[in-house]
Amino acid sequence: MADTGRIAIGALSKHTGTNIETIRYYERIRLLPAPPRSSGGYRLYGTGHLKRLSFIRRARALGFSLAEVRTLLALADQRRRPCAEVRVLAAAHLDDVKGKIAGLKAMEHALRETIARCETGSGSHCAVIDALDTYGDAGTRATASSSGQWRRAAR
Repeated sequence: MADTGRIAIGALSKHTGTNIETIRYYERIRLLPAPPRSSGGYRLYGTGHLKRLSFIRRARALGFSLAEVRTLLALADQRRRPCAEVRVLAAAHLDDVKGKIAGLKAMEHALRETIARCETGSGSHCAVIDALDTYGDAGTRATASSSGQWRRAAR
């Protein structure tokens, strides 16, 4: 940081690895307090901005939503940090992450099975295309009737 303890948005961006527009967005939604401005109108960020932006970035890297980040910041700003509340929020987020991982594992399994069914030759039948062409879980395809109406057709 400069001798004055204040840096411009570009330097803050480089220092934290945060896009300039993202920094401005965080200011607009009030996750990051608006900094004072220079006589020329440039934003001048201090150490507090750097710490807060770094906190936001780490929370976002862990997958916390902006609403959750806002809650975490509010809790972090309290003199007596209510660790139990933070724990509840983090535990709920962990449950969400576990659910997403389970969903990704199911996707991986479905893709692996579909790819394994895919023929290695150059035939016109392709299990991957057929799987993507299936409409819903009932094994039906969406087809257009002679009147132009879309309907489900049995496979």
